[in-house]
Amino acid sequence: MIQLLCRCRSSLSLNKLSKLHSLAPNYLIETQKASVQKLETPAIRTDSASCGSESDKFSSVHQVFDEVPDLNVVSATTIIGRFAKQHHYEEAIYLFSRMLLLNIRPSEFTFGTVIPSSTALEDLNLGKQLHAWATKVGLQSNVFVGSAILDLYIKLSSIEEATRVFEDTDNPNVVSFTTMICGLLKRERFEDALKLFQEMPHRNVVSWNAMIGGYSQTGRNEEAVNLFIEMLREGLVPNHSTLPCAIIAAANIAALSMGKSFHACAVKFLGKLDVFVGNSLISFYAKCGSMEDSLLVFDKLTERNIVTWNAVICGYAQNGRGEEAIEFFERMRINGIRPNGVTLLGLLWACNHTGLLEKGYSYFSQAKLEDPGMLKPEHYACMVDLLSRSGRFEEAKEFLYDLPFDPGIGFWKALLGGCQIHSNVELGEFAARRILALDPEDVSSYVMLSNALSVAGKWDNVSNIRREMKEKGMTRVPGCSWIEIKSKVHVFVTGDRNHHMNDEIYTVLRSCTEQIREFEL
Repeated sequence: MIQLLCRCRSSLSLNKLSKLHSLAPNYLIETQKASVQKLETPAIRTDSASCGSESDKFSSVHQVFDEVPDLNVVSATTIIGRFAKQHHYEEAIYLFSRMLLLNIRPSEFTFGTVIPSSTALEDLNLGKQLHAWATKVGLQSNVFVGSAILDLYIKLSSIEEATRVFEDTDNPNVVSFTTMICGLLKRERFEDALKLFQEMPHRNVVSWNAMIGGYSQTGRNEEAVNLFIEMLREGLVPNHSTLPCAIIAAANIAALSMGKSFHACAVKFLGKLDVFVGNSLISFYAKCGSMEDSLLVFDKLTERNIVTWNAVICGYAQNGRGEEAIEFFERMRINGIRPNGVTLLGLLWACNHTGLLEKGYSYFSQAKLEDPGMLKPEHYACMVDLLSRSGRFEEAKEFLYDLPFDPGIGFWKALLGGCQIHSNVELGEFAARRILALDPEDVSSYVMLSNALSVAGKWDNVSNIRREMKEKGMTRVPGCSWIEIKSKVHVFVTGDRNHHMNDEIYTVLRSCTEQIREFEL
C-alpha cells in the first residue's frame, strides 16, 4: 500500500481538536501544505452492490471530497464509512480531518465510523482526540457515539475510563451493555459483569453469549452451564456462537448427561451442525471418556478442518489410547490434511501417556527437521516429560541444557514428576530447587518433592520440607472431584463437609469402609 499521510497521524489536525475548535481548520491547512504532495492513494474499490459506479471516481484520497458535488455530512460520512469498511482506517481518519477543514460538522454516525477506525489502528491517543472532539460538539453522550468510545477504551485502555464513558452515555442500548460486560469479564470482574447483565433492560442472544463465553473461557464452567440453562428457560434460541461455549463448559466439568442434552439442543435449534459446534462436541465426548460418541460426531460432520482432526487425536491421547491416536494421525495425513503444532502436541501427549518414547522422539525429530518453526516451548516440555516418565534422566537433562531458550517452571516440573515416579531423589531435589528459584511460592513443587522423599523413605527430609512449608505459611491446595447425578454436578474437596447431604454421604462411606474391612479379614 502506498504511503499515506495518516501514517504520521501526529501531524494531523486532530492533535489540536481537543484544544480549540477555531484553530482546527488553519492547522489542517498547514498540515496539508506539508503533506498532500506525498499523498498518492489508489482508489478504494468495493463490490458493485455497495459502491457501484462511484468507485471509479476515487483517484486519490485527498481528491475524493472535491469530486463530490454538494458535499454534506451525509455524503462525507458515507465516503468515510466506505474506506473504513474496506479496512483503510488511516485514510478514513485523514478524510475526517478534511471534513473538518471544509467546516462540515460531523454527526453521531460520523463519529460512530471514525472512532472504530482508531480502535482498529490500536491508537489510543488518536481515539482520545476523537473523543475530545465529540465532546466539543456535544455528541459524546449519544448512544451511537458512546458505544464506539466505550469499545475503544475497553480494548485499549482501563476499565475505569470505560466505566466513565458508559455512565456518561444516554440510554445505553444492548450494544453498550454487552460491550461493557465483555470488558468486565475480560478483566475477571465477574460480580460486576453479572450485576450489569441483570440490570440490562433488554437482553438478546449476543448479550447472553458474552456472559456464557466469558465465564466459560475463564474457567468458571459451572456458572457458564447454569447461564445457558437460564437462557433456555427465558425462551431465547441459542445460535452457533452460544452452543460451543456451553458444550465446552460442560466438557470441562465432565457433565456427560448435561452435555448430551446440549447436543440435543444443537440438533433441535440448529439442525445441521457446523464445524465449530461439531468440534466442540468431539472435544466434549472425548473429555468425558466417550471416544465412541466423539467418533460418531466426527463421522457425521460434512465439513471438517484441522481442529476437527486434532480434537480426535487429543481425545485419544487424553484417554490413554496412544496407538489409536497415531493411527488416526496417519489417516489424517492420507486425507491430505497438513498437521500443525497442536497435532504434534497431541501426538507427543499420546506417546507420553502410553510410554511410546521412540515414537514420540521420532515425531519430534521429524518436525524439527521439516518444520522447525512449528516447535514451541510446550513441545520441548512434552519431550522432557516423556523422557523423565520413561526414566531416561540423563537424556532429559541433556535435552534441557540444549534448549534454544531458558526453561521455565513447566520444564522443571516435568523433570520433577518423572523423578517422583522413579524415586530419583537427588535429581528431584535439584529440579525442585530450580522451580523454587523461579517461583518461591510454588506449593506443588514442595508437595511433589515431599512425595518423592516419602517413597524413598527419607522421612527426616520429608519433615524438613513440611516444616519449611509451615514456616512460609504455605498450604496445600486441596484436591477436588465432582460427580454428575441426574444432570446436577456435585463438587467435593478434600475433607469437605459442606454438602447438603453430608450426613448421608458419610453414613454410606462408613458402611463401605466396614464392608471392605470385613472382606479383608
